[in-house]
Amino acid sequence: MGGPSIRSAGPGDLPVLPSLEEASDTLLDGMLPAGSVELPAAATGRELAAARRILVAGEPPVGFARLEEVDGQAHLEQLSVHPDAAGAGLGRALVEAALGWAREHGYTSMTLCTFADVPFNAPFYASCGFEVVSEPDGELAALRQHEISLGLDSIGRRVAMRAPLRR
Repeated sequence: MGGPSIRSAGPGDLPVLPSLEEASDTLLDGMLPAGSVELPAAATGRELAAARRILVAGEPPVGFARLEEVDGQAHLEQLSVHPDAAGAGLGRALVEAALGWAREHGYTSMTLCTFADVPFNAPFYASCGFEVVSEPDGELAALRQHEISLGLDSIGRRVAMRAPLRR
């Protein structure tokens, strides 16, 4: 048996992804300092349909990766795995598939923004080849400023990360 099957999302997958994202967000309960700000609402089906690419694991999906473009490079906007499927390697498989997709489409790097001190956030992404971008610029800096305006940094320390893509 190989690893989990990752595929591009189809129209029938999109309606279940917002609730999957909400369930995945519960994995952060107790991992972040108590704050007055909640995580942003899950993406809507319309927002997901407009994404550059959505990759899903399982049928019906139990995990997904939402890919966008920032500064002309691939950007991992969201990685969600249902709590019932956590710890089975789906997150890593989705990240590897996202990196592969980005390489195939000519991108030279992939960025993301995440919580620095949550084990399955920044430390996990570092194990996938991402490094902290100490001083983001351009659209990535604007994205970090948007996160700050949403109050995400008051929940927990956030960082931008980048992985170079080698062919």
